[in-house]
Formats: sequence, C-alpha cells, structure tokens
Amino acid sequence: MQQFGLIGYPLTHSFSAEWFANFFRKHQIEANYTASPMASRDEVRQFLLHRPWQGFNVTIPYKEFILPLLDEVDSIAREVGAVNCVVRRKNKLIGYNTDILGFEQTLQRWNLPEQLQALIFGTGGASKSVQYVLKKMQIPYILVSRNEVKDAITYADLNQEFMASHHLLIQTTPVGTFPDTEHCIPIPYHYIRSHHFVFDMVYNPDKSKFLSICESAGARIKNGLEMLHCQAEASWRLYQTAED
Repeated sequence: MQQFGLIGYPLTHSFSAEWFANFFRKHQIEANYTASPMASRDEVRQFLLHRPWQGFNVTIPYKEFILPLLDEVDSIAREVGAVNCVVRRKNKLIGYNTDILGFEQTLQRWNLPEQLQALIFGTGGASKSVQYVLKKMQIPYILVSRNEVKDAITYADLNQEFMASHHLLIQTTPVGTFPDTEHCIPIPYHYIRSHHFVFDMVYNPDKSKFLSICESAGARIKNGLEMLHCQAEASWRLYQTAED
C-alpha cells in the first residue's frame, strides 16, 4: 500500500490527514496519509535519508529548509524558494510547490476588484508563494515583517496611509492557529474598512481572531481552507507520478 504524509511542526492544527483519508475513501484508493510532526531539522534529515513514503507534503517551518536537501527541485519551486510537496521517483526526492496553484485559484474565485495593491504579512515560505502569484497577477505588494529585514517594512511602520492604499491584506504567518487562537498579528485594525479584502492562510480555527476583527470592521474575509483543498488536489496529481 502506498504511503503518503505530512511533515512539519506542530501539526495539531492540520486538516491534511483528514482530507486525504476522505479523498482515498471516496475514490476507493488503497493508500495511507500520515501526519508526522518533526520538532527538529535533524529529524527531517533522518526522515529524508530513509525515504519511507512515496510522497509527502511539507509545512511550517520546513518549506525553505528542505529545498537544498532534495535530489531535484521543480523550476518554479526553485524560483519561489519554497517546497511544500515532494514525490519519490526511483529513489530520488523531487520537490514542488502546490501552494502557488492553491493560492492562485483561491484569489481567482474571489472576484477581486482591479488595480489592487496588497500587504503581505510574513516573509517565510508561504509568503514566497503568495509573492510569486501576485507578481504573476500583476498586483503590487509590500511585505510586512515583525523584524527589520531587507525589502520589507515592520508592523510598527503601518499607518493610515498604508492601510488606506492597500486593499488586499494577506496573512501568511501561523499566528492565530489552533490551539493559540487568542493571538493575532499587530496591525492597526482601526483602519480596516469595507473596501478591504482580507485573506488568512490559517484555516483552523475557521475564523481566526485576525479575520474576526477585520470582518467586524466590514471587510470581506476568506480563510485558507479552500487553498488547502486546491493544493492537496494538486499534490495528489503529483503523487500519482511516484515511482518506487
């Protein structure tokens, strides 16, 4: 029986195993999908050495870390600098990025207005996928980080002008994810208006504190569940190309 799964840490919030279990049951596919939390980079290295699964997904905090450890990386994933899906072919591990497709499809189904500008909260692997899609869609963006990093502003820099001119807000960090649902990123929420479109990659809980506050201010909101489903379907298409 083919074995697939998810690596990252922590994984208590993840719905991936449930999604794949339902998918396999619905389509009568004989396969397993296991969520395997790995608390250290050494655990990930050991896992890659043994290569026990035909394919697996990668989540926080290893989407960038894993890239140079793979035998091959798809050109788009290499350009983005983040991998979230790995397939084993003839004992080679090949990395891909299905987050890109998942996020792009989610935005396309949202009927966004034209001439948008975006703020992207976070600069990690998930943020890199978002940046790739926004460039493709020709949506200008500014990165916002909790730390002072190159090509980004900090949360402390956000003011009324930034919030008023950027109507698409995209939250790519794990802040607010179950079980730490009382936390949210420190933005000036009092500048949120009805013209804002607010996307949070967090999908557990269904409505994060970040989304709840923005919705109460009149913004249109969307969580990351649809993106999860889209990228999982794309991952399965890649898994079907696995070879022992």
